[in-house]
Amino acid sequence: MPFVVADPCVKCKYTDCVAVCPVDCFYEGKNSLAINPDECIDCGACEPECPTTAIFEESELPGKWAIYKDINAVVSGAKSKGDVDAAKWPANLQGDVTTWPNITAKKPAMPGADDAAKEDNKIAALSLEGA
Repeated sequence: MPFVVADPCVKCKYTDCVAVCPVDCFYEGKNSLAINPDECIDCGACEPECPTTAIFEESELPGKWAIYKDINAVVSGAKSKGDVDAAKWPANLQGDVTTWPNITAKKPAMPGADDAAKEDNKIAALSLEGA
């Protein structure tokens, strides 16, 4: 099962996980990261590196963040928006989606990431824009 980046990453974008990924399956958005499920080899190296506990094995993804499975697949280019039930996505995610660029090296976290890491339910702040 591939891994999924979920809600805790939004507005933080720590990239410790990217630095340990052996297959470069991370993609960078304006204010979050995503994992391409077709490229992920399920090694689990990324999960313990995430300081916000935002990465989950797909089968362990909390139900409240289930939408992130499809979001990761779409923004990473594994699926098109028409391949998923995007009608259930919040209004801020109803626009066009372009594939985010691949990220292969660690970068600084977003300004304010430490404070944003304490927030809950950040999907309203998620941007579908690539970095």
